[in-house]
Amino acid sequence: MCFFLSLTSPSIPLRSWFMSSKERPTLGGTRIKTRKRNIAAPLDPATFADAVVQIYLDNAGDLELIAKSIESSDLNFSRYGDTFFEVVFTGGRTQPGTTKSDEGERHPYSIIDCEPNRVAVLPSVIYIQKILRRRPFLIKNLENVMRRFLQSLELFEENERKKLAIFTALTFSQKLSGLPPETVLQPLLKDNLVAKGLVLSFITDFFKEYLVDNSLDDLISLLKRGKMEDNLLIFFPSAKRSAEGFSEHFTKEGLVPLVEYNEKKIFEVKLKEMKSALTTQIADDTDISEVIETVKQRVKDAKLPDIEVVRILWDVIMDAVQWSGKNQQQNANAALRQVKAWAKLLNTFCTNGKLELELLYKVQIQCYEDAKLMKLFPEIVRSLYDQDVLAEDTILVWFRRGTNSKGRQTFVKALEPFVNWLEEAEEEE
Repeated sequence: MCFFLSLTSPSIPLRSWFMSSKERPTLGGTRIKTRKRNIAAPLDPATFADAVVQIYLDNAGDLELIAKSIESSDLNFSRYGDTFFEVVFTGGRTQPGTTKSDEGERHPYSIIDCEPNRVAVLPSVIYIQKILRRRPFLIKNLENVMRRFLQSLELFEENERKKLAIFTALTFSQKLSGLPPETVLQPLLKDNLVAKGLVLSFITDFFKEYLVDNSLDDLISLLKRGKMEDNLLIFFPSAKRSAEGFSEHFTKEGLVPLVEYNEKKIFEVKLKEMKSALTTQIADDTDISEVIETVKQRVKDAKLPDIEVVRILWDVIMDAVQWSGKNQQQNANAALRQVKAWAKLLNTFCTNGKLELELLYKVQIQCYEDAKLMKLFPEIVRSLYDQDVLAEDTILVWFRRGTNSKGRQTFVKALEPFVNWLEEAEEEE
């Protein structure tokens, strides 16, 4: 503010003048400047919603024409983005924090009003894609509204939930730019929604629709980004939350590849758990009879195949070896001591020629892939033979007709003296 002040008595000291009870001088020739301010328009989502609804009505639900009208409009989408998608989904504005309709105009061309199939829902997805290309900032508003609706599935009718599931699947199938699966899908996992079976029904429709255009690997990748792939049982009510329940449900729904994936996932988890338990026991030098009982119990509980058990046993035993840096002889001694120490464990589960041959292939692969073991192959085989883990016939079958090519030529040559000894001993008998 700028002004000019005229004092009637310039000779009076300033302090005395302020403290004086005499009449004060008045402003003369005053010029006042006011600061310019942006006056914000009042928030009015109702008026915005009515305007969008009118665009729908004027174009009789033709999404091509509606998209063009919206592109040319001067509506404030940056302020009312959530309201816009409420109109797209439900035909009008919803009450704050709910999915219930609010007062105001409505249109009958929303996603909720269409038929519950991809033919009816897909045009809305393509329409939203066009809107987002022109106004990419609206992706956050789409995310907000979808998250709110998915958190409130119980407020929708069954066929409305199916439409939302189809729409959600198509948004990811059509790769709507910037839509994060974790923030859209994670809100589904509310305890009350899961307990009522609403999440299982929704996710089943979602899977079926998504797999129409995408592979199972694509679906798993999507679930990984949504941080859900590790435990697909989280979609099931607690009473049905089992591997058997999972298989029964999705087999009935025609999603057999998903069932097979889940069984494989569970199998891998069980193998990992057994390997971890054995690693701890062997590192702690647990009594071998106790280790054997642990393996037997886990095999029984998890129904693990014998071949996988043999492979794991060998991995765990050799992982526990204390290897020397570059001393080949020390490495050889350490490996052979380990084989001898845990031979009874291997012998317990190598119960036939097929399993013995599988163990021999496992030894072959490890010696091929680990440079420090490359020259130890014949010594390890000889030790396994001496400890009655490998039978003579198994070694001869591998030597003559082994099918694994990794390092085979080198290992056959290295094992030849031992095989010759076996054959000569057999002839003498």
